[in-house]
Amino acid sequence: MVSQPLPLPALHASHAGTWLRDGNGATRGCSKGEAVMAAADTPLLMMNAPLVASRLGYPDLSGLDLLELFAFIHPARFCVPTPKGLAHALDLEEPADDADVPLLLQQAAGALVETCESDGWSQREGAWSTLQSLARLRWPWAGVLAPHVPKPEKAEKWLFTKLPEWEETPDRPQPAQVLIEEPEIEAQLARLTGEGAEKREGQRLFSRGAGHVFGPRDKQKRPHVLLAQAGTGIGKTLGYLAPASLWAERSGGTVWVSTYTKNLQRQLRRESARAWPATRPDGSPPVVVRKGRENYLCLLNLEDALQGGFTGRPAILAQLVARWAAYSQDGDMIGGDLPGWLGTLFRKRGIAALTDQRGECVYAGCPHYRKCFIERSARNAAQADLVIANHALVMVNAARGRDAQSRPTRIVFDEGHHVFDAADSTFSAALTGQEAIELRRWIVGPERNSRGRRRGLSARLADVASYDDAGGEAVEAAVEAAQALPSDGWLGRIAEGAPFGPIEALLGQVRAATYARDESGQEAGYGIETETSQLPGELVEAAGTAAQALAAIRSPLLKLAGRLEAVMEDAPDWLDGQGRARIEGARHSLAWRVDLIAAWEALLSRLGGPADPEFVDWLAVDRNDAREFDVGIYRHWLDPMKPFAQTVLEPAHGVMVTSATLTDRDEGGADWPHAIAKSGAPHLDLIPKTAQADSPFDYASRAEVLIVTDIKRGDIPALAGAYARLIESSDGGVLGLFTAIRRMRAVYGRIADRLARAGLPLYAQHVDPIDTGTLTDIFRDDPRASLLGTDALRDGVDVPGESLRCVVMESVPWPRPTILHRARRAAAADLEGGAKRFDDRIIRARLAQAFGRLIRSRDDAGHFVVLSSAFPSRLLSAFPDGTPVLRVTLDEALQRVRNGVGTNKDTHAEKQDT
Repeated sequence: MVSQPLPLPALHASHAGTWLRDGNGATRGCSKGEAVMAAADTPLLMMNAPLVASRLGYPDLSGLDLLELFAFIHPARFCVPTPKGLAHALDLEEPADDADVPLLLQQAAGALVETCESDGWSQREGAWSTLQSLARLRWPWAGVLAPHVPKPEKAEKWLFTKLPEWEETPDRPQPAQVLIEEPEIEAQLARLTGEGAEKREGQRLFSRGAGHVFGPRDKQKRPHVLLAQAGTGIGKTLGYLAPASLWAERSGGTVWVSTYTKNLQRQLRRESARAWPATRPDGSPPVVVRKGRENYLCLLNLEDALQGGFTGRPAILAQLVARWAAYSQDGDMIGGDLPGWLGTLFRKRGIAALTDQRGECVYAGCPHYRKCFIERSARNAAQADLVIANHALVMVNAARGRDAQSRPTRIVFDEGHHVFDAADSTFSAALTGQEAIELRRWIVGPERNSRGRRRGLSARLADVASYDDAGGEAVEAAVEAAQALPSDGWLGRIAEGAPFGPIEALLGQVRAATYARDESGQEAGYGIETETSQLPGELVEAAGTAAQALAAIRSPLLKLAGRLEAVMEDAPDWLDGQGRARIEGARHSLAWRVDLIAAWEALLSRLGGPADPEFVDWLAVDRNDAREFDVGIYRHWLDPMKPFAQTVLEPAHGVMVTSATLTDRDEGGADWPHAIAKSGAPHLDLIPKTAQADSPFDYASRAEVLIVTDIKRGDIPALAGAYARLIESSDGGVLGLFTAIRRMRAVYGRIADRLARAGLPLYAQHVDPIDTGTLTDIFRDDPRASLLGTDALRDGVDVPGESLRCVVMESVPWPRPTILHRARRAAAADLEGGAKRFDDRIIRARLAQAFGRLIRSRDDAGHFVVLSSAFPSRLLSAFPDGTPVLRVTLDEALQRVRNGVGTNKDTHAEKQDT
């Protein structure tokens, strides 16, 4: 496709330099200052304005951002937000180098404008009306587009009138008790893998074993539990979907598959198409991706934003989101079909403000209830054969799902090595300033000049309060008692020693005690914490006063819940079906808040008394780059699998936990006893079945582990130099993993310009103003790009093929010595191997997960490099059997990376401890 370039000046900035192109002239290199001056004089075409601003060191930069134009013209369509990605999305020739990018931007702008005049523009509906609103908001593109988007002959429908409504459906009957035979599973697996597919014995055995969890349960509270370790390449997704699809078809029940990463959710959605059609004959989807409500667009919040709740740039974002909402598949804003980069073009919390972050939903009281994406997802999930969810949602749904009938009873936990961490987070308690202020907002509603749709209890239950005097009094009492909770500005007040109210006074004491006991060096800028033992009397006294204030809030909320139940039982004439649904939603929200306050009270009651051996409590001041953002008291289970067993396993009929790294591997091989202990099954006196299928990949000839011995710990210039030279030797395709954000930023700052001049783009988490998912998309799309990051990239990246050829870890991933880690380490001291083995398990798991990024398919090959001379040999068993491990100098490592795997025959590889 050859498009007429839009004759507007264009700007491109990278670490290699800055280029300007006149509207009808030539491209020239320029200084950063000259580029900033040009952008100030006239709107320039650019791509990803925040990223360009970061490159130029001028945060206030603005212009005609091609990504905003793309989001307007092609809502709900994917585009990698790079010049190359934009070229591919618009069928243009990709630029040969940075100097060609400004011309591409003009061509892309021309192609997008031409689309507006095309009869084949499938997203034309609603564009003219949105453009009028954007013009009033002074969107830079509005004037450019106005001549090319003609006014439609008929008035366009408003978004909220054209979205389809969901329909009520009867409850699904409980599933039939069926037994799936192994030959049937094998036959189904053959159908799913397809004719002519490679026969994998490991996958066949894995699939047969997975069928065990779908058999009828023998005793109440005694689910079938299977722990299945399946190496990369086994094909475990289709392996468990084969028996799951058979069981769902014959029983009429629902299988939940739970993941930890969005990448696997997308993969599952694709793979499930082999077993289920996109829709049933009645139009309903048999497969549903289900996420927490904070992931979905809230239509009431969007309406509020469109009608003045947002101003300035966020108001433009709201209009673009409304364009997307009309074409979205499911309204999923986080990992769905909303481009991940859209929110980062605007202010940080713009996207979050359009979701239901605070649990303020008014359910049937909302005018858009029948069109709500969240409600549609929940209803689809209740009728689905397969629900794809995440660990946290499965656990929350089991603990406090609105509908007991739809709670999961057949569950597959994929990425099962994360179940412990997810349970640790789900079943913890935290009384912090941020959490307390959210509770206040939920009860009290908007205060002072705050914008947005924050409706307090009084507004949400006004009709009930006016009908039921006791309910109205309970609402008033709760609102009055909630004045004791922190309000805006709380952090500044406690820092100045002038807290307002009993909770702020407590947090002030927590902050003072934490700083007084800190021994980490406060200049480090990270969060600090301290134990809850030997606390000063003032803090214990403040905790008692705060507990009384919390009890005073909980009491009227409990009374209100009782009154709502009474109204439901003796319903007035005006209470229709929607009203009943709204009250049911309010009761659910109330129960959640009552439980939260009760957990806080229990937490405070322990301060100053004897420690509870089942819990670990501590005080903390959370900081980021020396800036405080929260203060609080935390409580975690010493073993979070105990509440997991009671809440998730006990009501279930069958549970499978699977992962490539489910067990630790030490000198004795796979450590199944530890994996069983971490599954939660022993808390139910269950002995789960176990299964193991090793990866079919030839790691001996496709991978090498290189331990570099001559990089001194703490030497940032040497570390940066090593990363730069490794990326150059590999010609890009490097995933760099760091244990500290500060070191990652330091390395990035030293090497990004150097690599860019060699045509090797470098991106980094917490540096580039781009979300992690989009960074991964950019990395996957460009074989010469490299990506630096922290924990989120260690097992959240799936980049098969040429784009990932080398993984580099800056050091051994030692556990952070937090209070929680110390307590669990101490608890492990009396077990076999003691505290040292406890730490080693964590490190080996992290190494195994990081190594797993390297070889994702049979054709992948590459190097895994650790820049640490102090790498204990006992940790080498983290790597697959047969993988060559060599201790080398940096120069030797560079040579091996440059030559590629398999070209260096070396018989001196260190033997792994297996």
